[in-house]
Amino acid sequence: MAMPKKRVAVLISGRGSNMASLIEAAKHDGYPAEITLVVSNRPDAAGLDLARAQGITTAVVDHTHYGKDREAFERTLQGVLTAHGIDLVCLAGFMRLLTPCFVDQWQGRMLNIHPALLPAFKGLHTHERALAAGVKAHGATVHFVSSEMDSGKIIAQAEVAVVDGDTPETLAARVLEAEHRIYPQALRQVVEGLA
Repeated sequence: MAMPKKRVAVLISGRGSNMASLIEAAKHDGYPAEITLVVSNRPDAAGLDLARAQGITTAVVDHTHYGKDREAFERTLQGVLTAHGIDLVCLAGFMRLLTPCFVDQWQGRMLNIHPALLPAFKGLHTHERALAAGVKAHGATVHFVSSEMDSGKIIAQAEVAVVDGDTPETLAARVLEAEHRIYPQALRQVVEGLA
């Protein structure tokens, strides 16, 4: 008898291209997870329409309604995740820093994708910083979320060569292709207990 699929929520703030790659992967019969919920902290996130078009439940927890009270925002977010029986959370361009209290509740069950080969280039503007540093290899990392930004255990990485004449935009486009490839693989590894 097949194991029931893990229920996954994807948290987004924008266009949701990594969310889309997870949704596509989850359509395959043998994939061990299903994307059952997409949550955005921005009501205008383009990814919400994309998720709805795929028949996936969406929710908005607008961070601007909570001022500087991050914990109140996270309590609401947690309530939404609990109400939908979520097993795992995938951050996909979710542009909010989460408190240690929230992260601890999802220890080992919350993944993030980062556009760099961690531990190099944590934080923002990774492509500009990689080019400025003159590195020959850049890429993407899927990791477990820990209370320290971009520092959790690495699940998967993909390397992308930096070529002469690269701009942040050309490099970003190639890294994004790598992200779309490794995020579904990493989620599968976590669900199957291989990460």
